[in-house]
Amino acid sequence: MENWELIIIGAGAAGLAAGIYAARSGLKTIIIEEKMAGGTTSDAPVVENYPGFYQIGGAELAEKMAVHCRKTGVTIHELETVTGLDLKGERKIVKTTRTAYESNALIIATGSHYRDVGVAGEKEFRGRGVSYCGVCDGPLFKGKRVLVIGGGNSAVITALYLSGIAGEVIVAHRRHAFRAEEALVKDVESKRNVQVLLNTEVREIKGEKLVNKVILFDNKRGETRELAVDAVFVQVGEAPNSHLAKDSGVEVDEHGYIKIDIFQRTSVLGVYAAGDVTNHPVKQVGTAVGQGITAALEAYSYIRRPYYRK
Repeated sequence: MENWELIIIGAGAAGLAAGIYAARSGLKTIIIEEKMAGGTTSDAPVVENYPGFYQIGGAELAEKMAVHCRKTGVTIHELETVTGLDLKGERKIVKTTRTAYESNALIIATGSHYRDVGVAGEKEFRGRGVSYCGVCDGPLFKGKRVLVIGGGNSAVITALYLSGIAGEVIVAHRRHAFRAEEALVKDVESKRNVQVLLNTEVREIKGEKLVNKVILFDNKRGETRELAVDAVFVQVGEAPNSHLAKDSGVEVDEHGYIKIDIFQRTSVLGVYAAGDVTNHPVKQVGTAVGQGITAALEAYSYIRRPYYRK
């Protein structure tokens, strides 16, 4: 079993920020990530609200964070999945597909995953015209007609990105107004090849081998119609990756988000959480970084200071 002072699960913005501050504080730190470092920040076509960068690609920002983290001395294990946690004792045990680790403290920064819209045909055509990542799959539909489902920042940002690739972009949102930032909404409404359909629900995704149409329902007029499209990009929010924490005794709220206090402490002593997996109400790169920093400094106090507030 490998021994560390601090283990961080997840190499997204929160986990990488935590790693930087933990290493700079002198803690022997490892980050375990089931995919590649960067998290969902890497999927963002462009980031325009992170201080210091007026505009930067999500993948570029995530890469800068990962490089910075490694340069501070943090060990990052990518493509390694955590399979179980034992948090009952003073030493925290993390089991993975590779080995088992033991540490004085643990930070859970497992982030979230894309939420399904839950309509007929969505699962059937996933990877065959249904996508959850504009950056990943947008280039496959150059000059085509694509549909974006959602009304938040991620949906509008994805639509803006796709407007530079696809021939026509249609945004369907079930409510009468977007939830996205006003600046983003103005940008998307100014694009000639973007059509916005408010009060519109996607009822079904259809196709043969690939997606070729959707069934739309206008919930204001009560009308149903068919629309030919080549791809559907689902951008309806995210759900927390908290099952491992919950199964190991960490308290979560009614939506599955890990409960934290202002110091990022969870219900288990010596275990902290940061980023989109927590019940913090704001899910942004900036808040994830701030939470990661707080969690790392609190973990340092817990490990190194004898009068830590328990």
